[in-house]
Amino acid sequence: MNLTRLMALGTLVRYGPQHGHQIRRLADLTDVAEWGGVSVGALYRELRAMEREGLVETLRTEQVGRRPARTVYAITGEGRLELTTLRAHALAEMETGPNALAVALIFAVDGMDREELRGALRARRDRLAIMGRELAADRERGLARGYLSPLESATMRRGEMHVETEVRWHDELDALLATEVPLHGNAERRGSAARQALLAMAGAAGDDDERALPGADDTAGDETPPGRPSSKQARGQQ
Repeated sequence: MNLTRLMALGTLVRYGPQHGHQIRRLADLTDVAEWGGVSVGALYRELRAMEREGLVETLRTEQVGRRPARTVYAITGEGRLELTTLRAHALAEMETGPNALAVALIFAVDGMDREELRGALRARRDRLAIMGRELAADRERGLARGYLSPLESATMRRGEMHVETEVRWHDELDALLATEVPLHGNAERRGSAARQALLAMAGAAGDDDERALPGADDTAGDETPPGRPSSKQARGQQ
């Protein structure tokens, strides 16, 4: 999904005609590149591309003193349709990004000292806790000063809740690591149901990931939760 287009088109609808520098300044002020995946560096290129596609149009060119001339853009009818489509996809989005921590824990900690692992994870937990407190303070300050809308506040609160959940997960994992319980199972013997649970835990579940692991037997590969068609049955129904 092109989040840069989503942000730029939404900004043109909210604030009316804007030049690229105004949209870029809003992106910088909100740090949307950091938390929203918007490619701020590609903003001007995206505006020109959308103009070629008829999603925005040039209204005029402005120049103040010796500053470079700036093109003022307005959204078109086609651009509003594109915005509607992008917004619908974004509101329904459930995908998560690559999960480096899950990959490391599942595949790359063999032979690592348990206390060293606990220390590394505790450091991450402490950084998350600080981040959560700072985010909460920013949100409360914005509400007190009246420059956060209810939706902006709710979005920031969602971020706080993600951090709070991560911190609680770290505490549970640290309690597990404090015991002598073995940390690794046998990946080659997992059936598809177990693999899907593992993928979901790692935030990467999807049909494309439903494949046999090296050494897995055929009967284990068709395990499914009760009431749900197996991967083979699902493919047969298509």
